[in-house]
This record gives sequence, C-alpha cells and structure tokens, in this order.
Amino acid sequence: MSTQERYKEKTNEELLKLYKETGSLEVKQEIVMRYIYLVKSIALQMRDIYMSFTQVDDIISEGVIAIMSSIDKFDIDKNVKFETFISKRIKGMIIDLARKQDWVPRSTRKSTRDIEEAVTTLYNKLGYYPSVQEVTEYLNITPEKYQETMRKAALFNILSLDMVLAEAQGNEVGVSLPQGEKNEQPESKFLKKELTEVLAEGVGTLKENEQLVISLYYIEELNMRQIADVLEVSEPRVSQIHTNAIKKLRKHMERFNEERESKKNVSRILRSDV
Repeated sequence: MSTQERYKEKTNEELLKLYKETGSLEVKQEIVMRYIYLVKSIALQMRDIYMSFTQVDDIISEGVIAIMSSIDKFDIDKNVKFETFISKRIKGMIIDLARKQDWVPRSTRKSTRDIEEAVTTLYNKLGYYPSVQEVTEYLNITPEKYQETMRKAALFNILSLDMVLAEAQGNEVGVSLPQGEKNEQPESKFLKKELTEVLAEGVGTLKENEQLVISLYYIEELNMRQIADVLEVSEPRVSQIHTNAIKKLRKHMERFNEERESKKNVSRILRSDV
C-alpha cells in the first residue's frame, strides 16, 4: 500500500497531530506533498521578486525545505492555521533571498526613471498630471509596458520597506511576517507592538492624499486604476503619491532603526563599564 493510500482518509490536521506524536518521516513527507501546491502558488505570485536571480523551480525547492522546517516548529495547540503559518514562512524565505540580491533588473530601474521623468516633463508642460495615455505616447511605449513597469516599481518600494522592518526586528522577516512561537515571547511581542506603533506614527506624518492612497491600497486593497477613479486623478499621479509615501515611511523606519541601534550601543558600553 502506498503512503498516499495509507493516509488518504486523514485530514491535514490529523496528519500534523500524528507527526507530533510519532515523528514519522513518512507522515512528514505526506504533509509536505499536500502543501506543495501552496509553494507553487506563492512562487508564481512573487516571481517578479526573484526572476532576475533565480528560477521558479529553485524557489519551489527552497519552499519545500521551508515547509519541512515549519512542520517541526508549528505548534498545533495555538490558534493558527498551518496554511497561514507556512505561507508567511515561504514568503519570508523569498524576501530574505531578495534582501541578499540586487533583485531589480537594470532595465526596470531605467524604465521607472524614464516614466518618472516623463511625468515631470509633461506636468511642467501641460500644467496637470498626465494620463497613462499621454505618458505612453510621450515615451512611445505600450500601456502594457507602462503597467508592468509601475507594478514592479511598486513591488520594489514595498519590499524595500519590508527590508527596513526586517532590520528593525533584528533581521527577522518583516513585521507582517511573524515567525511562529517567537511572537508569543514577551520581548518579541513588545517589539512587534513597538514597530506597529512607529509605522503608524510614520503614516500619520504623511500628507492627507498619501495617507489615503496607503489606506486604499493596503487596507481596501484597491489597485492603482481604482484608486485613480476614487481620487479623480490620473493613474501616474496615484503611482507617484504611492512611491513618495513608501519612501517617506522607509526613511521614517530607518531613523527608528538608527536610534534603536544607537541606544543598544550605549547600553553595551554602560554594561561593559560595570
């Protein structure tokens, strides 16, 4: 009888419980097989992050390793779904790989700069923020090329903010990417709360339209075109507001990191003198 047939009547939750009780490698392999679909799905969703330095198959392989590690670290007694737990760890693994790479292709950087310069030039010429059509005609590119570039630029800005948050947590993976039982420890809980408060403080320093774009994009989960319709402005203008907001938040968190590191150094010096 094959492994799949032996365990086909058991739910994923039952298999996790069985593994915790027995430590059976066979059970662990069955659990991994049941969640490979999730690795593939996340790998495809986040391919823009890693496509410049690795392949989908490599990410899937790393994802399988992440699942195997997660099975051992997962606490079935806590009120957390295993799917949620491993999804965060797989995404964290991809972000961690990207942190070590200059993952944004030069072509994307150049295209982003070209669009930003075109928007500025057209704004100075026309007296208002240009539409997507006006920008694409000026640059002689397709709307599809424009959308692809802006999507990658937004992704870069989001990831760069995640990196700053990760640094604030001592090189853990982002404030939104908790790592299992560590979040139950008082020190980790306090740090996460502190980071959330600092980030909220940073959002509060943004201009009103920047706060609105951040809220519509991350809380309401509207895309740039939908936000443009809500604000009754052009899509390039929304992209510009979003980019500026993320840059400000990144600088805000970088200052927090610097101040926190400075306090740590002072504390080390004081302890060494005792």
